[in-house]
Amino acid sequence: MRRFDSRSPKFEADFRAFLDEPRGSPADVDTAVAAILARVKAEGLAAVLDFAERFDKVKLDAHTLRVTPEEIEEGVARTPVTVRDAIAFAAKRIRAYHERQRPADQRFTDEAGVDLGWRWNALESVGIYVPGGRAAYPSTVLMNAVPASVAGVDRIAMITPPGRLEPAVLAAASAAGVTEIWRVGGAHGVAALAYGAGPILPVDKIVGPGNAYVTAAKRRLYGVVGIDALAGPSEIVVVADGQNNPDWIAADLLSQAEHDPDAQSILITDDEAFGEAVADALERQLGTLATGVDARASWTAHGAIIIAPLQDSPRLVDLIAPEHVEFAVDDPDSLADRVRHAGALFLGRYAPEAIGDYVAGSNHVLPTSRAARFSSGLSLYDFLKRSSIIRCDAEAFSRLAGPTVALAEAEGLPAHARSASIRLNR
Repeated sequence: MRRFDSRSPKFEADFRAFLDEPRGSPADVDTAVAAILARVKAEGLAAVLDFAERFDKVKLDAHTLRVTPEEIEEGVARTPVTVRDAIAFAAKRIRAYHERQRPADQRFTDEAGVDLGWRWNALESVGIYVPGGRAAYPSTVLMNAVPASVAGVDRIAMITPPGRLEPAVLAAASAAGVTEIWRVGGAHGVAALAYGAGPILPVDKIVGPGNAYVTAAKRRLYGVVGIDALAGPSEIVVVADGQNNPDWIAADLLSQAEHDPDAQSILITDDEAFGEAVADALERQLGTLATGVDARASWTAHGAIIIAPLQDSPRLVDLIAPEHVEFAVDDPDSLADRVRHAGALFLGRYAPEAIGDYVAGSNHVLPTSRAARFSSGLSLYDFLKRSSIIRCDAEAFSRLAGPTVALAEAEGLPAHARSASIRLNR
């Protein structure tokens, strides 16, 4: 963990250097992924099954690759009632939040008499990647599948690494409207969704987080399919004054550190003694945390405490452009309203980031690695596409034809020009 003091003359340079330190995948991942994608494209299902046996130590075939409806029902039944209720509670709130994002079609006639507008349509098919390994992620299923269902996507295909299927993940898939589940993960699973592989039909877009191999596969397959984003390690910034309970803030910082050794947690406070109290509380909690090994690695390598006036915190947050930022202060809006770059803003002492991960209703799939400078979190719009509408009658066309011809000729495109001018000589 690093300590920074904004009063230091070297603060800006040192802090920028800290933010630029690499976090994430080794350089050789992309080369390995390129070879995997090429094999799946050429060989289809045979390659997918071979990679599943090689990487996941599971022997599958075209029939056992798909999770059956009976297995899904059994998983729902085996999920504890309290967890099923929590899934239903979260799904309802996520659905309601994303319903409010629904855009309207529009048609209008402008001053030239041209009928213009746009129409929204849902994507036809979407693939959702749900990680396995470190933990079960029913929340990932909900956050990706519920908006797709709200948008009206016909086919929602979920893939997850083979092995023991967590009952809560199956219960979430059932609640969220997932239409099919496949036992396949990694870059080869992403390739199967993009190219198709035997019974796995290709999709139009792939969403959902994964490891470095999954992210590299999505990067390479963009254009073959759409993707949501290139997810990096998780991030949180907590802006807190000395009136907070240090244990609360330490828990908030660890809520992201436990995700991954490459995750990043940063505290900004104007109270140096409070910052030390948080560091002490964090150390105590690490000793009792089941995920303490990963959390400690993250905090040691990528954590930071910044001592700075709270009025400077919006500028620092924008410099970091984090996935999540909490404002644990009496008047959070006065600071948060000045932030331009953040995936999600959590306002007040009773709005920890964990609430947003699960049940607030907003989406927890958010930009990482400073991508909040230019992108937003997952939303209904990721599962919709817009078509423009243009209608001209002869009179409206006559008003547009001259400028069209002039611009086409200026660009050296005579067929474009003729396409307009020929209609003037009817």
